[in-house]
Amino acid sequence: MASVSTTLAIIGMFFISPVLIPALFWGVVFYDFFNTEVPPGIEQPLKLRVFHSLMITTMVAGKILEKLGICNDLTILRAVLDGIPPWRDSKLLIKDLTVDEVPLRIYQPKSPPTGKRRGILYFHGGAGTFGSIRAFERVCRYMAKKCNSVVVSVGYRLAPEHPYPGQYFDCLSATLYFMRNLEEYHVDPGLIILSGDSCGANFATVICQILLNDRDLPKVRAQVLLYPGLQGLDFHLPSYQQNAFVPMLSRKMIIYFCFRYLNKKPTFWKDVLQSCHVPDSMRHQYKKWVSADLIPDEFKVRGYVPTKPASYKPEVHEAIKEILAITFSPLLAEDSIICQLPESLIVTCEFDVLRDDGLLYKRRLEENGVRVTWYHCEKGFHGILAFFGYGIFSFLSANKIMDSIVNYINSL
Repeated sequence: MASVSTTLAIIGMFFISPVLIPALFWGVVFYDFFNTEVPPGIEQPLKLRVFHSLMITTMVAGKILEKLGICNDLTILRAVLDGIPPWRDSKLLIKDLTVDEVPLRIYQPKSPPTGKRRGILYFHGGAGTFGSIRAFERVCRYMAKKCNSVVVSVGYRLAPEHPYPGQYFDCLSATLYFMRNLEEYHVDPGLIILSGDSCGANFATVICQILLNDRDLPKVRAQVLLYPGLQGLDFHLPSYQQNAFVPMLSRKMIIYFCFRYLNKKPTFWKDVLQSCHVPDSMRHQYKKWVSADLIPDEFKVRGYVPTKPASYKPEVHEAIKEILAITFSPLLAEDSIICQLPESLIVTCEFDVLRDDGLLYKRRLEENGVRVTWYHCEKGFHGILAFFGYGIFSFLSANKIMDSIVNYINSL
């Protein structure tokens, strides 16, 4: 069914493309120039603007196709963000399978193992509504080869077609399958790593927390969290203010995708932005874990202004209360959970609205005695790994992030 929708979307785009698409693209470029900020220090700003304009053009085109009754507005965005398939890799054995209706792609080095290998589960990003195994093919191949590891890329089913919180169940099913079949893949049960980027890092975090209760399974050795989104409590942290209009993920867009992920109309998005969805008791309870006061001062010099939260609105809370649950906001888990978690690599990017989620989780882990390795990408932006492995279309910072991941995993 998905392939039929994609085909219809492509036909629809071809039908309207001769005049509309070029006009739409240049209109978006003009709009983007005046409505986004590319701050000094960000890597290759012109290239970033072009990619961001292409993404917004795709989203607008999707809305047009939906209005015409051709396809869902997310269909064309998913197709474009799948990227270009890479060539065959003679050094890897790549196998596709489905477990409990969840597609998996397993990458194994072809070279004979000298001993049992590490096992890496990877959950891709995409706000739970787009992204795919194909989109992160290059990332997973690179890890499999450079870390001499078995990598399992999880194609969890996307919202809104597969409703929240189904994505967590899909990721858990994939993890349980892999943990119960380690012998088949020659994986050391003491070297299992959960990883992901953006919302995929959120899934990795939650699965790590869930598995603490299962004593019959191998313990997770480490978690690798790449620019994670970990809380829906406060959208006025310094990074949300400083990067509110920075590509590839603006503050407004993250709220929009929260609503899309939950399959709800973004009626109250402005109220959520002002934290009107958070009851006063909850705001007070979690201030010890989610507060601008906990962010190091060096991350506040670039345009941060302390703000007073707006008044609580029960109707807003009711509309989007799911983002305050522990599954959506694992940063809010109790210390009794956090202290049991495995050591972690956390990657943050300076020009990313989610930067402070990573910084706050790093602090929480360290305060609970969990070892953390932190890599901060000073020129990076959200979603930068989606461009990894595309040659001149890639970003040097993405290569540095991947090298930091490989070095960390190889040190375990």
